Amino acid sequence: MIEDRRWAAVQLETLAEAAMQATCAHLGLAGLEVSVLGCNDLRIAELNADFRGKPTPTNVLSWPSEERGAKTDGGQPRPPNPADPEIGDIAIAYETCASEAEALGKPMSEHTTHLIVHGVLHLLGYDHDRDQDATLMEGLETQILGKMGLSDPYREE
Repeated sequence: MIEDRRWAAVQLETLAEAAMQATCAHLGLAGLEVSVLGCNDLRIAELNADFRGKPTPTNVLSWPSEERGAKTDGGQPRPPNPADPEIGDIAIAYETCASEAEALGKPMSEHTTHLIVHGVLHLLGYDHDRDQDATLMEGLETQILGKMGLSDPYREE
């Protein structure tokens, strides 16, 4: 769903589909579905306030359909239920994404793809709150993006 028309120029739907397919292929998953909302900073700040108690814009938010997180730091999340292909929802904010891409010196499409991969991994139970979880998640992001021909988002230039 595109609420902010600026996402059309970035081809958010195409980027999201490619990011989802690459993430699922890398993890050996198939047939999963994600809803993506392309919005602006005002809308994502409202969502962030409603769901996380943080009334500020952020780049991407995700809402998994169920909790899949690993019990131990660095452990593998629980796989999605094959009978329920809908794994959750993602919202991504245009202004924040654009300003981050500019600050990083990356094309908007590349940064957007990274954030969608990041969001899909959250829906699949990966997280970055604990050190080993963060190492696992960042490693997956780097591998997935590398297979897509994109640079390591965590490597300092």
